[in-house]
Amino acid sequence: MSTVTVLGKAVPRPAAKGTAPVRAGQVPIGWLALLAAPVAAGANAPVLILPDMARSLGVATATATWLVTAFAWAMAAGTPLLAGLLRRRGLATVLRLSTALVLGGTALVAAAPWLPVALAGRAAQSLGGAGLVAIAMNLAGNARRMGVISSGFGILGAAGPLLGATLTDAVSWRLALAVSAVALVAVPVVARYAGQTPPAQGRFDARGATLLIALATALILLPTAPLPALAGALAAAVLLGAHVRRRPEGFVPARLLRSPLFVTSAVLGAALSTSYFTLLFTVPRLLQDRAGWTTGTIGTGQLVTLLIASAASWLLAAGSARMGRAAVRTVLIAVGVTAAVTAAFATSGALLLLAAGAAAFTATGANATLSVQAASAATDAQRPTAIGLFALSYQLGGAFGPGLATLLVLG
Repeated sequence: MSTVTVLGKAVPRPAAKGTAPVRAGQVPIGWLALLAAPVAAGANAPVLILPDMARSLGVATATATWLVTAFAWAMAAGTPLLAGLLRRRGLATVLRLSTALVLGGTALVAAAPWLPVALAGRAAQSLGGAGLVAIAMNLAGNARRMGVISSGFGILGAAGPLLGATLTDAVSWRLALAVSAVALVAVPVVARYAGQTPPAQGRFDARGATLLIALATALILLPTAPLPALAGALAAAVLLGAHVRRRPEGFVPARLLRSPLFVTSAVLGAALSTSYFTLLFTVPRLLQDRAGWTTGTIGTGQLVTLLIASAASWLLAAGSARMGRAAVRTVLIAVGVTAAVTAAFATSGALLLLAAGAAAFTATGANATLSVQAASAATDAQRPTAIGLFALSYQLGGAFGPGLATLLVLG
C-alpha cells in the first residue's frame, strides 16, 4: 500500500499493476511539470508572430494582442475557480473538464475564421490549462518540487516565442497556438497516480467567485480602458469586501486577506510577473529598434537567456528554505528593479537580453517560492484556495504585461 499527496493530504492507494512504486506522498514531479508547463509555451507562442496572426484574421497588430490578453484573463480567472472545483469535486472531475476545454479550445483556434472565434478558443485553452496548473501546484508539496514546475514554466515559456515563430514559418500560426495541448500526454499518468479526492462539505460560494472574477476582469482592462476599468475594479472590490465580511469562509477566505504573509507574497508575485511579461513583449521590439537585430536572432537570444534564467530560478527555489523568506524577497526585488531600469535605458542588445533574463528569473523564482509562502498562511483545508488566489495574482501579470507593452511600444 502506498500513499499520494492530494491537496496537501496523504491518501492511501494500492500500487497499480505493472508500474514502478512511487515514493510515499508524492506524484512523480516530471509528470506534474509536463502537466503544467506546456501552457507557458502556449501563452508565449504569439510573442514573435502577432503580425502573422493579425494579417490572417484581418485586424491590426495591436488588436491581435487581445489573443494574448484573453489567454491571460482566462488563466487568471480560471485558476482559483478550478482550484475551488478541485477542492470540492476532486481530481478526476477537474482532469476531465480541463482536458475537454484544452481539446475544444484548440479545435476552435485551428478553425477560427474571425478574431472573436479565435478569442473563444484561446480562452477555452487557457481555462483548461488553468485546471491542469491548479492540479500540479497542489500536488507539488514543497518549494523544491514547485521549483521544478516553475522552471518547466520558464523553459517552455522561453522556448515559446521561437517555437511559435518556427511552427508559423513551417505550417501555420494556428499550429503554434496548439502547443499547450502537449500537456494532455500527462493526464492519464497523473490520474493513475493521484487517485480521487473526496468532495468538500458546504455550499459553493458562487457570489464570491463571481465578484472575484469581476474584480480580476476590471484589473486586466486597466491598461486599455483605464477610467471604466478603475471604476469597475473599485465597485467590485467594495462588493467583494462586504461579501467576505458576511461569509469569511467563502470563496475568498478572510483569513488569507488578513495575513501579511499571504498578501505580501501575492502582491510581490503580481508585480514581478507584470514586469516579466511586459519585457517579454517589449524587448523583441527594442532589440529591433535599438540594436537592429533580426527576428531569428532575437528568438534565439531570448531562448538562451530565458533558459539560463529558468535554471537559476530553480537554484533559488531549491535554496529558499535555507535562505529564509526575507532573503528570498530581497533577491527578487533587487533583481526585478534592476531588470526594469536596464530595459528602460539600455541600447546594447546584450544588456536588453540581460534585462529580459533577469525579469524571467524573478518571475519564475517568485512563482516557485512565494506560492509556497502564500500557501503556508492557510489552513490545510484552504490550501488549494490559497494557491489558486496566489496564482490569480501572478497571472494578472500575464494580462497586464501585453497591455502595458502595447501602450509603451507595440502601439
